[in-house]
Amino acid sequence: MIHTQDVVFKMKCPYCPSKETKVLDSRETGENEEFTRRRRECLKCKRRFTTYERAELGDLVVVKKNGTRERFDREKLKRGLLKACEKRPISLEKIENAVDKIETELRDKDNHEIQSTTIGGIVMRKLKQLDHVAYIRFASVYREFADLASFQDELKKLIKKT
Repeated sequence: MIHTQDVVFKMKCPYCPSKETKVLDSRETGENEEFTRRRRECLKCKRRFTTYERAELGDLVVVKKNGTRERFDREKLKRGLLKACEKRPISLEKIENAVDKIETELRDKDNHEIQSTTIGGIVMRKLKQLDHVAYIRFASVYREFADLASFQDELKKLIKKT
């Protein structure tokens, strides 16, 4: 835990237009302590708020099936998981945690160019652990089931493993 008091930081207050805040408390959070949680106080309105900071890591590049490349987009990954988990009893915290774990696993790889199929496989593995219905939803799009038989085959595999 780091205490930083009496130091003024330029951080816009979410409650008023002031950009002068002080940090009351800082601590590392999350798996592998990748986030810094800072408790702040606005010097003008005296209200307190929390920020989470994350170090900007080198860019990951996703190599798509058609050979094109694009920057890894954490929010796109999160949207995909949210869509698969829609109307399922899965908290946003669990989804965020899954996104964190997937991104960490990708960044731990030696290569910064990652095949989209690798990402899809990791997502499927995490969803299978999280929720079987969400897993099937994602698999049906990711594996591009051509017909009902291929969908049933995937369901049978899932049922055998549970």
